[in-house]
Amino acid sequence: MIKKITYLLIAILLIAFAGYRYITNQVNEYVNQPLSMTQERIFTLKTGTSFQRVLSDLTQSDLIEPSDLTPLVRRFYPELTQVKAGTYLLEPGLTLRQALLLFKSGKEHQFSITFVEGSTFKEWREALSQAPHLTHDTTEMTEAEIAQALELDVEKLEGMFLAETYHYTFGASELDILERASRKLTQVLDYHWAERQRDLPLKSSYEALILASIIEKETSVEEERERVASVFVNRLNKGMRLQTDPTVIYGMGDSYDGNIRKKDLRTPTPYNTYVIFGLPPTPIAMPGEASIAAATNPENGDYYYFVASGTGGHVFSKTLAEHNRAVRAYLKQLRSKQ
Repeated sequence: MIKKITYLLIAILLIAFAGYRYITNQVNEYVNQPLSMTQERIFTLKTGTSFQRVLSDLTQSDLIEPSDLTPLVRRFYPELTQVKAGTYLLEPGLTLRQALLLFKSGKEHQFSITFVEGSTFKEWREALSQAPHLTHDTTEMTEAEIAQALELDVEKLEGMFLAETYHYTFGASELDILERASRKLTQVLDYHWAERQRDLPLKSSYEALILASIIEKETSVEEERERVASVFVNRLNKGMRLQTDPTVIYGMGDSYDGNIRKKDLRTPTPYNTYVIFGLPPTPIAMPGEASIAAATNPENGDYYYFVASGTGGHVFSKTLAEHNRAVRAYLKQLRSKQ
């Protein structure tokens, strides 16, 4: 009798153990199943979302197979249950377990937006309006209202942001990014202004910013920036007009059709440096740090002119006669290509 009871207990224990192993294996297979996806996908957990709701949302999104074992995941894998609200990037090949560990880490996906050096505030607004997963809170605001919201004491925001790549998380606002870009510009400008050459014909860091924006529009060749800066500094010191086409183009606004005509060079605008002396009233674009550095520390030289070389750079001249020869050579090169 005792033997029968013993055998019965052993049988019960074996059955229980086998059942436990079966359930363990089933839960393990469930947790380690690959997400059903062939391309990256953004997945958002709202604040207060429970662990069971996460599994339910993944199931409803057809990312995992439905199962009656979901209540057991908490017991077998308690370390996976502490999920955090946020927006995450799920990639092909990820398992459910890896996804849950990602949700536990709280490492939200970083989106990015890149502002090109030399771009204008108008182009920035367009880029912001098309940026994904961004709160578009400046759409109905005027430029002056945006400046006020950012506590910037200027009427025009041209040049007031540093052109580079900015990262943001889901739900960040346009003002968030502009505030960061403004703060970064201030840091960079203040640093280079403090390290500037002495006796520059610039009264303030804002004037250095204006000059940097012109340099940015005149050349994209890294090794030319300081020399281009020196040309403008030399002309300012001599009381010569800057006579730079990008300022004319900026002053023309929407009327610019890709060509500058002689009448455009003679038409007065606050930005036409063929007409006005000195710098224009505001920057004409968003400069990068390299152009700011060049504006505050230009090359020491005797150049007063430059013209496109036709090969991507510029030819610099010390006298008007040299410059005129360089212009003729450039025009001859253009005609030869027609």
